[in-house]
Amino acid sequence: MTGPQKAATLMLALGEEQAAKIFGRLHEDEIRDLSLAMAALGNVEAEMVEEVVRQFRTQLGQAGHLVGSYESTERLLLKTLPKERVMQIMEEIRGPAGRTMWDKLGNVNEAVLANYLKNEYPQTVSVVLSKVRPDHAARVLALLPEGFAMEVVMRMLRMETVQKEALEGVERTLRMEFMSNLARGSRRDAHEVMAEIFNNLDRAAEGRILAALEERSRESAEKIRALMFTFDDLQRLDTQGVQALLRAVPKDKLTLALKGASETLRDLFFRNLSERASKLLKDDLAALGPVKLRDVDEAQATIVAMAKDLAAQGQIQIADGRDDEMVA
Repeated sequence: MTGPQKAATLMLALGEEQAAKIFGRLHEDEIRDLSLAMAALGNVEAEMVEEVVRQFRTQLGQAGHLVGSYESTERLLLKTLPKERVMQIMEEIRGPAGRTMWDKLGNVNEAVLANYLKNEYPQTVSVVLSKVRPDHAARVLALLPEGFAMEVVMRMLRMETVQKEALEGVERTLRMEFMSNLARGSRRDAHEVMAEIFNNLDRAAEGRILAALEERSRESAEKIRALMFTFDDLQRLDTQGVQALLRAVPKDKLTLALKGASETLRDLFFRNLSERASKLLKDDLAALGPVKLRDVDEAQATIVAMAKDLAAQGQIQIADGRDDEMVA
């Protein structure tokens, strides 16, 4: 066992009252590290507990085995620290793995991080991207709006040494606002999470896994289907919604996405273009030739993501419910 694991075992063996007194004498960083070790400890066999206790020259008696968990860690922390601080610590250790805030950000999905950062000041974003791994920063930068991304790049180029106070302020804001919300958001309904995962599967995998799930649990499969939003569901957009989406979608993505779309959905887009634009799109489709299904799926997924983003901004409305008839 590592040092933190041994300390965590001993704290759990001592019990809540005694452990609380020890926590009261530790530094905040030590509390965080020890809390993380306790939460990740899992089952500890009696023989290991006795060995740890022997090393500390303490007799335990009939210790049995211990279970380190988030709940037991939280109870111990509440004996010593204010509730708000305990919640912050627990949200940190439940969040993405990493010792520092910047390590944790490096483990956050780039789309999730970009969606948060696009609402921050460019100067703040430049600090964040300068602190995370270059490959992760590149993926986040590519997902930011073009004009905003250029502002960030210019500030990164002109950036001098960031004052410690400013850096601590950015880190504190990220911890309190972004990481806390991320930890809470991670505890969403399991069917919602699976629906998003299924939305990103290719058609073959989606059909195969859903069919297998139906055999195990028809109810779960139906719930996931009801929560999914696919490219075919764009038929639920009204005229204004389709036109708003057409203004946002790159032409090459639309052409590729429509290559694998139903005639009904193609007609929906054609009707909302000018006669000239509609003809050009049809010509592009005819000239495209055979394409990989994977590329079509990726293009359709990109457009679905853009539709969701526009809906979240209130620029388009997506009607609730699904048509009874499925479109092949």
